[in-house]
Amino acid sequence: QVQLVESGGGLVQAGGSLRLSCAASGRTFSTYVMSWFRQAPGKEREFVAGTSRSGITTKYGDSVKGRFTISRDDAKNTVYLQMNSLKREDTAVYYCAADLGPINPGVVYTSIRVYAYWGQGAQVTVSS
Repeated sequence: QVQLVESGGGLVQAGGSLRLSCAASGRTFSTYVMSWFRQAPGKEREFVAGTSRSGITTKYGDSVKGRFTISRDDAKNTVYLQMNSLKREDTAVYYCAADLGPINPGVVYTSIRVYAYWGQGAQVTVSS
């Protein structure tokens, strides 16, 4: 069982930056594929960024490529999402997700259906 707790959300002006953190419980964090999803009001939850269990591979949603960076610190059981050049359309609740990684250490899951563990969500609001 893995428990995930997000932090770092808040209100920021367009063009600004925020860093989200997701702290995970347990001693096997390094074996988990970690990702961030987001859900805006009235919209489906969408993939934002993910990192393989080795950190070798990262993937990003098209709308955040070049602006967001995902990273992980296995020693701290934490995954981060650095968000730069924020836009109003980035406003959403951001969720951290985890699932056991496969034997291939470079795999990143982008489907919401794969992830067994979710955090409670962190609100990010971007004002104009």
